[in-house]
Amino acid sequence: MSYASRKTWFSVIAIVVIVVGIVGAIIGYQRGFREYPQPDWVTATPEMRFKYGSIGAEHDAGVPYWIFYVLPRIFPEKLTQDGKVIPGGYAALGVPWEQGQELPVGFTKKTIGFPRVANNCAVCHTTSYRVSSEANPVLVVGGPAHTTNVEGFFRYLIDCAKDPRFNADILMAEINRVTELDLIDKLLYRFLIIPITKKRLLEREAQFAWIYRPDFPDWGRGRDDAMNLTKYFMIRAPMDDTFGPTDMPSLWNLKKYVWERGHRMNYAGDSHDAYSVIMDSALGLLGAAPASKEDFVGQVKWLHGYLSELPSPKYPFPIDPARADSGKLLFDANCAACHASELTGRPLPLADVGTDRGRLDSWNKGAAIKANQVVKEMGLERRGLVEEDLQGYIVPFLDGIWLKAPYLHNGSVPTLRDLLEPATARPTVFWRGYDLYDPIKVGFVSDTPEAQRIGTRLDTGSKGGGNQGHEFGSQLSAAEKEALVEYLKTL
Repeated sequence: MSYASRKTWFSVIAIVVIVVGIVGAIIGYQRGFREYPQPDWVTATPEMRFKYGSIGAEHDAGVPYWIFYVLPRIFPEKLTQDGKVIPGGYAALGVPWEQGQELPVGFTKKTIGFPRVANNCAVCHTTSYRVSSEANPVLVVGGPAHTTNVEGFFRYLIDCAKDPRFNADILMAEINRVTELDLIDKLLYRFLIIPITKKRLLEREAQFAWIYRPDFPDWGRGRDDAMNLTKYFMIRAPMDDTFGPTDMPSLWNLKKYVWERGHRMNYAGDSHDAYSVIMDSALGLLGAAPASKEDFVGQVKWLHGYLSELPSPKYPFPIDPARADSGKLLFDANCAACHASELTGRPLPLADVGTDRGRLDSWNKGAAIKANQVVKEMGLERRGLVEEDLQGYIVPFLDGIWLKAPYLHNGSVPTLRDLLEPATARPTVFWRGYDLYDPIKVGFVSDTPEAQRIGTRLDTGSKGGGNQGHEFGSQLSAAEKEALVEYLKTL
């Protein structure tokens, strides 16, 4: 072959290699990294955006959609609660699920190369309740997710990844039963997506080590161990023996918190303002620095604006006006000094309220300093966490108090009526996470056979679960307590 011919062939080969490389790069970008907007229905209303809109968690914390889809089909025995296998797929975790929706509330779907599932703020802040056993659930955005077993979801993903059946052969066989992927996606799932997902989930096991400790009780439905999550995920602190479970808080009407008036956020006043809390919570869902700082800050600002103006829900049952008026007088005499005064929204020393101190012990000044530094290094600005040791719990605002059950910061008292009893007379064991409402005691039904079947058991003698303290109003007569509860329904 002549020199000219060889040169021509080399040129052809080089062109072919370049073209193949370019095509491969385009395919790799399109199927692995290109970000597509969510469908228009997701952002059609602020409520839908809050429930299903992405905050960017799909980049680092997202689970590939088809893996997420088939896990309950392959590993149904790993969906457990109180040591029992619960049927029903992801619904077994107590997540609110609207009829006709592909995913539960708080679960987002977004295509970044391939469809991925992640979470947004609604997973912990959407309440479900029923007015009767025959009624459909009513969903209230911004309310505490008292039915959702967040710890169960964390464990489930890790437990599946640890199982030897989490491999390409078994997962692809199940995926092929429910959908027809094209050749490129089949290759990507088999050789990249499934192995990488398994690796990423197993990496989380070390950070979640404390939720597997036998000396720590389960959080149960509607609770999390928020500050330990921050310690072990954001600042990568070594595991200690603290355990501070808390109820999911409500997020409505956040404009009532005014930093300039000394108000603080979170149960123990460990954050300065609502904007900081929203940003830090969103970072917790992302599990890493945001892929786009500009987009992330935009999402935080939108959430802050939306939740600042979101009204508290109105009590859905009839209220006795005369009894409520009597209750207002009792509230003014027994409760207003804390819950309708300059003290509201500010920390009250633990000695004054006497409730379980586990949440206080799980956080400290040093952790706050480190967490603020991590966020600063991401190039994000907010007032942030309070860099001082904590002394007590925030005196809560009572708007929408009827839907914040169970009560106290750790959710250890099932109803408002129970909260007005001395600690020694309150239930010591009850079941959390059943959504049938009790308009008499004002809270959720927590001790019937159905509540026991669906809910998670809370023993108030367990670590972090004490129901002591806050005995204000316990000296009132039964009739006075009923009147006070009637007034609280109106708030």
